[in-house]
Amino acid sequence: MQQKVQTYIHKHQLLTPKGQIIVGVSGGTDSVVLLHILVSLGYDCVAAHCNFHLRMEESNRDHEFVRNLAHSYSIPFYHIDFETTKYAKAHKISIEMAARDLRYSWFYDLLEKLDGQAIAVAHQADDNVETMLMNLVRGTGLRGLTGIPKRNKKVVRPLLRCNRSEIENYLLEHDLEHVEDSTNAANNYLRNKFRNEVLPVLTAINPTVRENLYNSIENLEGNLAIYQQAIDNIQELIIHKNDNIIKMDIDLIKQQVHVPTVMYELLYPYGFNSALIEQITECLDAEPGRIFYSDAYRLIKDRKCLIISEKDHIKTEYYTIEQTDKEIDFPIKLKINKLLVTPDFQVSKKRFCIHVDASKLTFPLQLRRWKVGDWFFPFGMTKKKKISDFFIDNKLSLAEKEQSWLLISGNDIIWIIGQRLDNRFRVTAETKEVYEIVFEEIFLK
Repeated sequence: MQQKVQTYIHKHQLLTPKGQIIVGVSGGTDSVVLLHILVSLGYDCVAAHCNFHLRMEESNRDHEFVRNLAHSYSIPFYHIDFETTKYAKAHKISIEMAARDLRYSWFYDLLEKLDGQAIAVAHQADDNVETMLMNLVRGTGLRGLTGIPKRNKKVVRPLLRCNRSEIENYLLEHDLEHVEDSTNAANNYLRNKFRNEVLPVLTAINPTVRENLYNSIENLEGNLAIYQQAIDNIQELIIHKNDNIIKMDIDLIKQQVHVPTVMYELLYPYGFNSALIEQITECLDAEPGRIFYSDAYRLIKDRKCLIISEKDHIKTEYYTIEQTDKEIDFPIKLKINKLLVTPDFQVSKKRFCIHVDASKLTFPLQLRRWKVGDWFFPFGMTKKKKISDFFIDNKLSLAEKEQSWLLISGNDIIWIIGQRLDNRFRVTAETKEVYEIVFEEIFLK
């Protein structure tokens, strides 16, 4: 079995000969075998044990067992205690979810501290089958049917092609001690129901069901790789990013073979759940202006695009520009230069470069987002106009409106940056000096 694991490690490039490996060791059969194999193969291992304090004295017994096991291999032993039940209640999640979050968070902290190469955990083939069936019963897509990934960032699973019988035989052959978790026999955990009740029934129907499911998972992993390649190509075609704005072309979305699937793959990375994605899909042909929220993002259905921006990025900010400033780099990039008006001077006609009469400015200038009620005199006009009406006339999307910055002198708007100069600050025949202001960060249009 050692050779089988080593072949699996090499085939999928899970580990290298150099660099420490944090091995998660509970003291149970799987983790004891994993540690023994990796140490026997010559990898530089440390044993990492979590005490979740969920099984009274049994939890402390496990701690002592793993500590002694690490000592017998002459490898470092690291451990941590968690108040798992308290954490689960505080975060309103299950005990299983709490234990997983706490465990992996600590593993990554330890990996960084030791500058290790990977975190090895002892999930094996039967765990993978159980996960596949659990996902299938809950409802899942292709990704969920591939079970547990052999690698997830720095977490690797070298035993994922070894089944429970092989692991138990290895334990006996090498006379390895282990500890039993009494909760494994209890069916109040969903995984245990599949392990102790569902799979035995399926095995009675077809004795080769486990092996068939192992092979199905591997086949589905290949299918997923092809599927993901296609999705990556579609995302590259449809998604356009600029700074904090993500735009998705609606016409291109509607041209895809299966729009609901494409929409799911486009939007789930931004935290939108299946129900919301279905609603967004249904409004692709609707009037613009619909807004949807995930925990961290906001999506606007515009005329031609779905526009996504981070919630935290949408806020009111104020910045000042002093008379001595020649350039600012945050929150946007502006270059400022004072010029004398000469006979050959020409006023800029570009949206991203303005010339204003220096005598009409009051410093410090202010830079801020627009707000409801703001008004200005658009260049070339003698009547004031609400900025909200100006945006409507120019067909700006909601996201583009919120991303718009104003340059202010006193209480007067000088410039809707990158869009329109205020007529009151224009260069006239009497102007002697001008400020040239150039906006260098341009929105994707």
